[in-house]
Amino acid sequence: MAPRSISRAAEAGPRIATAHDVARLAGVSQSAVSRAFTAGASISPETRDKVAEAARKLGYRPNLVARSLITRRSHVIGVAMAYLENQFYPRALEALSQAFSTRGYQVMLFTGKPGASSDPMLEEMLRHKVDALVMASASLSSRFDVECQNAGIPVVLMNRRTESRSISSITSDNRQGGALIAAFLAAGGHRHLAFMAGSENSSTSQDREEGFTHALAAHGLGTPRRVVGLYDFDQAAAAMRSLLSAPERPDAVFCANDHMALAAINVARAEFGLEVGREISIVGFDDAGPAAWPVFGLTTYAQPLRAMVEEVVAATCARLSDPTSQAVRTIVPGWLAVRSSARLPPVGLTVRDGLTTWMPPEV
Repeated sequence: MAPRSISRAAEAGPRIATAHDVARLAGVSQSAVSRAFTAGASISPETRDKVAEAARKLGYRPNLVARSLITRRSHVIGVAMAYLENQFYPRALEALSQAFSTRGYQVMLFTGKPGASSDPMLEEMLRHKVDALVMASASLSSRFDVECQNAGIPVVLMNRRTESRSISSITSDNRQGGALIAAFLAAGGHRHLAFMAGSENSSTSQDREEGFTHALAAHGLGTPRRVVGLYDFDQAAAAMRSLLSAPERPDAVFCANDHMALAAINVARAEFGLEVGREISIVGFDDAGPAAWPVFGLTTYAQPLRAMVEEVVAATCARLSDPTSQAVRTIVPGWLAVRSSARLPPVGLTVRDGLTTWMPPEV
């Protein structure tokens, strides 16, 4: 018996619904269908609902690849992060993803190794044809700076600064934060201080150290002892051991981020039996999630994450809409969140909505 013939339609499979089909069923124009699936586009709620219902019935989904060929935009923002172990960065990634989504963009995450060159990660990002790059805890080499300029790809640094005139940067006030921590520890009666640096090539660590050291000098205190934790938990723990094993222990340690400060607290308590907040004060920078946990109670300079993300998204979208616009240098002020890991000064404390902060009384 001869096999039955198979029609071309059957070979091709079920027909995929198009925007034209959705427009016909919804009784609207094809441009209305396009606007209904474009975040921020001008369209009435009633029309958007009609299009959504027609698309649901037909099983229609917009073809983003086809749209990108027409618009020459992928609507994807590449986000580079050197590492996610520091809990500040997962929060930043979530906030960036939500904020860009409201502008019609999706976020694609690329990660590298702390302290290593970002070039391999950037090679991968550019192969994915992203519309813009946001770099958090990662730096951009001069080679890729030029390459991104030539390709018309805006670059925005978050929590890093740069001398390049083509790259925007959004940071918290790192120098002022370091200075405020110095004033806080001096007001608390500390006299033997130490600073735990992050990566030596990190602008944030450099700025925090500079603000801290200069302010200590202004308060009549000497240069703090210095160790390097490389923004790494194990390296920070080793650095804290070296401080606490010295003949003269510091009575306060400022760590360049919370991730290292949590390692320092663990070492001080578990290995040296010290009562953190009484026998030694430990202060961080970021106000990452675990800082507020009662088991740590970390006093830290709080980076205004939401405000920083808003500035990053605004700077990115401004360059995308107008490539000739100038790069920006934005510094967003934060505040000192005071908890149990540090000795309290006698004056200057303020409690509002359950959050204790500190400012020098003369301010």
